[in-house]
Amino acid sequence: MRALRTPDERFSGLPDFPYEPQYLDVANPDGGEPLRMHHIDEGPRDGNVVLLLHGEPTWSYLYRKMIPGLVDAGCRVIAPDLIGFGRSDKPTVRTDYTFRRHVDWVSELVTTLDVSDATFFGQDWGSLIGLTVVSRHPDRFRGIVLANGGLPNPTDLEGLMAAAMTSHDPEAFRRWQAVARDADHFDVGHLLREGLAAIDGVNMDLTDAEAAAYDAPFPDASYQAGVLEFPALADAHGADGEPFSLFAGAWSVLEAWEKPLVCRFGKADPVLGWFDDYMIRKVPGAAGQPHATFAEGGHFIQEQEPASLVEAILHIVNH
Repeated sequence: MRALRTPDERFSGLPDFPYEPQYLDVANPDGGEPLRMHHIDEGPRDGNVVLLLHGEPTWSYLYRKMIPGLVDAGCRVIAPDLIGFGRSDKPTVRTDYTFRRHVDWVSELVTTLDVSDATFFGQDWGSLIGLTVVSRHPDRFRGIVLANGGLPNPTDLEGLMAAAMTSHDPEAFRRWQAVARDADHFDVGHLLREGLAAIDGVNMDLTDAEAAAYDAPFPDASYQAGVLEFPALADAHGADGEPFSLFAGAWSVLEAWEKPLVCRFGKADPVLGWFDDYMIRKVPGAAGQPHATFAEGGHFIQEQEPASLVEAILHIVNH
């Protein structure tokens, strides 16, 4: 597996992101040199751990508005960049990226850093990967916060599809998959400003410098195999029925999860803005929690409602 490493100078002077990069090695599935995985690690070493996981096509920069509030509250904040994103190494072939490999890589980070008694926060693909990681290591987590995320449930496809049809644009994700499948390059900053596949509710209000920061990990198209492949990871691939076998295994844990699960969702997002109702209905630990929605909130709710998301995390940390 050949991987590229984004030059450090691409990350110089990013607005509101003064954090010292931290790195660890994770396994190369092909048995070659390990891959270097980047993460932010801020706050007191003995603070309550909060694990923040981003999705497509962002990186830990997405959490720049949340990290200060969590650190000020005494938390230790760990925000990785998924392999293929941010400052992490970027395998160069689309087939290098599978759902299982991402779960394995994040699991390796969790065990290497000995994460324990942690609160997990996930959005977009960060939620799918992260919830599967949590289900592998349930004793390491005290609770979950979801924001415009979820996890497909292969054992309840009828209920899941009924929930998805409440979206104001049920075909939005399939259009985004088609765009990514046919693309050979993304201008990520422009893409985020305009909305993935011009989908209303997935666009972001960014300054020029912020848009450039989201594009910083990708000097050219050769670094973008992961970004281009990620939307396809929701479809069948792998001899064992991946990713659906992993989804089903994670749901076997979530359907019995009695620790807190809090949802904070932007409802203008047609891709995942409907998923909170499903998660609240299916996960026992969601009962009686301080869920909230934002009528004008979009897919990347971290940009719009960081204070509310920090509040939800601290609700779990402090209880």
